[in-house]
Amino acid sequence: LIDTPAKAGNVSHTTLGTSLTGDGGTVSTVEHLMSALAGLGIDNLHVDVAGPEIPIMDGSAGPFVYLLQGAGIAEQAAPKRYLRIVAPVEVRDGDKWARFEPHDGFRLDFTIDFPHPVFGSENRHVVIDFAEHSYVREVARARTFGFMQDVEAMRAAGLGLGGSLQNAVVLDEVLVLNSEGLRYDNEFVRHKVLDAIGDLYLLGHPLIGQYTAYKSGHALNNALARALLARPDAARLVAFDAADDVPSAFYDWRVATA
Repeated sequence: LIDTPAKAGNVSHTTLGTSLTGDGGTVSTVEHLMSALAGLGIDNLHVDVAGPEIPIMDGSAGPFVYLLQGAGIAEQAAPKRYLRIVAPVEVRDGDKWARFEPHDGFRLDFTIDFPHPVFGSENRHVVIDFAEHSYVREVARARTFGFMQDVEAMRAAGLGLGGSLQNAVVLDEVLVLNSEGLRYDNEFVRHKVLDAIGDLYLLGHPLIGQYTAYKSGHALNNALARALLARPDAARLVAFDAADDVPSAFYDWRVATA
């Protein structure tokens, strides 16, 4: 058995997904499961994995949400601790960047930029504020996506071998190839939000703050998490004595677990 704590400092690879390494072994593609756990407010869980990676399922966090809700979520006799952002932290890589800022809730503002006709202006940007939006309804079902022209190179490198129209949105040079189309008008950028939520949950606590990003991915998300951990002045752990004191961004957990 290999014990791999789900921590930002244990991220070892970020090509086409987030991989964790610990105790001599690696488990890959953890971001969708971590996102589902964040979206449902689960912060104490042991995951047994019989293989080198978390199953891709349908390319979203939806199946994990369904299975976790079906199994049941137990409330424990301990106060939940949140990581509150109290000062800005930013990381950059060329024209890509990601930033944390103080905010009394959990809000994500994400912009993508791909030179493809499907990515019109309405599909490049989304703001998800969990004081107003539901993770389960508006984020969890957004699928990963890829381009046909990249498939051959990926498979030659031993990557994406199980990829298909059943677990990803696939685009040719003009169109979405999936016969059922998109689940959301801006499913592409919503999936990037889904990924970011999972990557950032490797900080170990729900975040109270705002995450803003331009063209960020797994590598930059992890760099931002590590930058925050290296700045003890930029965040502090907090707990709340009464449920009504918890920011409204986290109320959806009560609905999700009811």
